[in-house]
Amino acid sequence: MTRKIEVGILGATGTVGQRFIQLLEDHPWFEVKQLAASDRSAGKRYRDATSWQLEGGPPAGVADLAVEEAVPGRGPRLVFSSMASSQAGEIERAFAAAGHVVVSNSSHYRMAEDVPLLIPEVNPGHLGLLAGQRRERGWSGAIVTNPNCAAVTLVMAIAPLKPFGLMNVMVTTFQSISGAGYPGVPSLDILGNVIPYISGEEEQKLEAEPRKILGELVGDRIELLPMEVSASCHRVPTIDGHMVAVSLELERRPSREEIVEALVGFRGLPQERELPSAPRRPIHVMTAPDRPQTRKDVNLERGMATAVGRIRECPILHWKLAALSHNTLRGAAGAAVLNAELMQSEGLL
Repeated sequence: MTRKIEVGILGATGTVGQRFIQLLEDHPWFEVKQLAASDRSAGKRYRDATSWQLEGGPPAGVADLAVEEAVPGRGPRLVFSSMASSQAGEIERAFAAAGHVVVSNSSHYRMAEDVPLLIPEVNPGHLGLLAGQRRERGWSGAIVTNPNCAAVTLVMAIAPLKPFGLMNVMVTTFQSISGAGYPGVPSLDILGNVIPYISGEEEQKLEAEPRKILGELVGDRIELLPMEVSASCHRVPTIDGHMVAVSLELERRPSREEIVEALVGFRGLPQERELPSAPRRPIHVMTAPDRPQTRKDVNLERGMATAVGRIRECPILHWKLAALSHNTLRGAAGAAVLNAELMQSEGLL
């Protein structure tokens, strides 16, 4: 590209907003030109408006940018959104109606019938929903979402097994505290503890979203995959990284060798097109009996790869495994940036 695409960030001061800024620093295709946040932050320099939680400090290129109110029609056409779901519905809709392409990490529109719920390696064809979305809603812009952060881990681990016929999935998650944002979970609640509940209908999201992601585009809608998912979600005292323990039943019972081969060989359009944020290998299969481990494996390929291990027979269903992804990179900001890269490669920006 001879000229970078200007982008804005909605919800720029939050945890995921900070990841967007970190990932977009020196990005070869995109350049941050606008930061938007709540009224209490508007008018402040970014360095003063945010409590920076990542290593170092805010990048020099954005530290002195003034934070603006989120006003549709103002600023770049492409915006990344990390707005809270309670705010995102109205704001993202207004931005799309005003002609912006909104690439969202919010949960509000994920299950809307005409909105792509995208993992570029898994369901790039779901971008075909955008024509109908614009036609039916009368938008000149669009909304594209990425999944729940734990759903990304689950789907990346089981999508390569779809040819064997996914039927039933039991999943238990071990989700890090960064998934709760900042200030997040109080220290006296999480230190030395595991909490078997995550608010915001986390289990319902994990049970619903994979069926849409793994479904088929039929005309202007997604035909959900006829797969049942049962989820139990836990908050654990790790900083970054969501791990899932999965047992699954398949229509055709493959051998362990066939499962490993499917996982190791899994690739998609991001790898074929060498998109800037894409991992070379989306899935790293681990053979050691005690891997993946959050501390050792969460940052594989700049946090954009998924580690899968402990592949073994299940005495109740067919097979079971463990998988790990970085929740604010592969599961949030990095996922949205990769979605935008795919859209650019498709000529949709």
